[in-house]
Amino acid sequence: QVQLAESGGGLVQTGGSLRLSCAVSGRTFTSGAMGWFRQAPNKEREFVACISWSYGTTYYAESVRGRFALSRHNAKNTVYLQMNNLRPEDTAVYYCASRPDRTWVETRTMSTRYNSWGQGTQVTVSS
Repeated sequence: QVQLAESGGGLVQTGGSLRLSCAVSGRTFTSGAMGWFRQAPNKEREFVACISWSYGTTYYAESVRGRFALSRHNAKNTVYLQMNNLRPEDTAVYYCASRPDRTWVETRTMSTRYNSWGQGTQVTVSS
C-alpha cells in the first residue's frame, strides 16, 4: 500500500521561503507523477504543480510559476516543493498525491485522478 508523508510546512512572512517534502513508501515509482495540491479555508482544492517520476517533467499552476520549483530524488522516493517569494494567498494546507498511470499529463490538474494522498501540511504566510 502506497503511503505519502508531507513535511516542511510552517509559518513564514511574506517574501519568505519554505521547502515541502513528500516521502513515498510502499512502492517505487518508475512512471506516473507526483502532484501537489492545496486547499485554503472555504475554497476548493486546487492544483499547484506536478512532476513525472521518469523524466522529471514539471508543470505549474499559473499562480505559482516562477516562484515554486519541483524536484525529485528517485532513490529516496521523495519529491520536494521549493516555495519562494511566498504571499499571503499561498496560505493553505498542502497535499502531495501520486498516480502511477502513463496518461497523467492530460489530466494532471485533476485531483480525482490521483489515487494516493498524504495527510497534508499547513503553510501560513503572514502579511
